[in-house]
Amino acid sequence: MGQHTWMGIAARAEGTRHRLGGRVVAIVLGLVAIAGLGGGAVAMAAPRAAMPCEDNIKACARLSTNEAWLSDGKGNIIRGPVRMNHGSPGNETPTGFFAVQRKEEVHLSKEYNNARMPWAVFFDGNGRAFHGGDPARQSAGCVRMADPDAQAFFNSLNVYDRVQIVP
Repeated sequence: MGQHTWMGIAARAEGTRHRLGGRVVAIVLGLVAIAGLGGGAVAMAAPRAAMPCEDNIKACARLSTNEAWLSDGKGNIIRGPVRMNHGSPGNETPTGFFAVQRKEEVHLSKEYNNARMPWAVFFDGNGRAFHGGDPARQSAGCVRMADPDAQAFFNSLNVYDRVQIVP
């Protein structure tokens, strides 16, 4: 189709905007951009990174890329990927399948001089948790993320929800 034809479609779509909202215009303009007929550069949103865990998982972390996700347990991403960090050498974060065991809004680690672990969601029997803090720093085996992300994990996860940590 020539450029004039696309312009005519866009003009007609603009006329139907009040009946159908802006959806028709958005679709037509998207097609114009894909066809390269818009005459200028179009910024496309980057696709969301796919969660590397199984669909029935509610919390997912990938150690190799320092990313974590929240899911509805049906494969739909609720939040993520978010930046996180994991255990340092000698204190590695274990990989595998786990379940949320307990949650503490403000946990102070007895093992590490009362280190503050806000929004802690514990997922194994060795005190490892998703929790808030500086995601630029490695942990003692936990999954550490910025406080707003840790709070979202805390608010979304419940005891017995499935967790998966992948390499």
